[in-house]
Amino acid sequence: MPELPETETIARDLDAAIRGARVGAIDVARADVLRAIDAHALTGRLTGATIAGVSRRAKSIVIDLGEAGRLVVTPRFTGALLLDGTPDPRYSCLTLDLTDGRRLRYHDVRRLGTVAHLDAPGFAQWDGSLGPEPLDPALTPEHFTDLLRASTRAVKTLLMDQRRLAGVGNIYANEALWHARIRPTTRGARLTRAAAHRLFDALQTILRDSIALRGTTFRDFRDAYGGRGGYAERLAAYGRGGLPCSRCGTTLRTTHALEGRQTVWCPACQR
Repeated sequence: MPELPETETIARDLDAAIRGARVGAIDVARADVLRAIDAHALTGRLTGATIAGVSRRAKSIVIDLGEAGRLVVTPRFTGALLLDGTPDPRYSCLTLDLTDGRRLRYHDVRRLGTVAHLDAPGFAQWDGSLGPEPLDPALTPEHFTDLLRASTRAVKTLLMDQRRLAGVGNIYANEALWHARIRPTTRGARLTRAAAHRLFDALQTILRDSIALRGTTFRDFRDAYGGRGGYAERLAAYGRGGLPCSRCGTTLRTTHALEGRQTVWCPACQR
């Protein structure tokens, strides 16, 4: 599932490319991906609207259409926002024809992602339901530490809780905990402040590095132009269960006991 670096990559690409572009026509081929609006109403609201900008919140891409509201696109497992190109028409769910001749498509093989249309109050409510952004300068190490130490749940689960911290998913939770030498099952309340600060630094460094390499692609993630992310080669934990730890040589272990997701850790390094 695209996480913060992947959706940030898409949002930056699109903001640079289509800010100021005007929507000429809309084709909804798969209405089951829509939320908070139907296909007919969406066409009426968006036709003729100007794109004021594209940004990211949590794991979603936000297309600001000014008075016409916002489209909040959450790609989940196989979703992609593609500008031009030739995506498989079988999986094109929504197409925005821009008046300059370009096309922005929401493409989703499994159709588990969503495209929500939100007015100003709806967007404020959605935004308010999410936790702080891990790269927001307003999030200090002390605030981050307090967020984790306020709960007795496993620290990996806390990192992935979008109400507590927005944008981090399974890949980067595994990576940050490995780099910080913290076992994923450690309870938040049992973290020392020093360990939490170490985790904060590791998480921010990893997210920034992944953004610089345009995210992680194993199979499905593509940027706005269909390109692959380059961070997979840097992964130290996620997807490496059964392989030697690159830090100490101990065999990395894998479990699905936390939230049913793949958790990889080093039993020697992460305590």
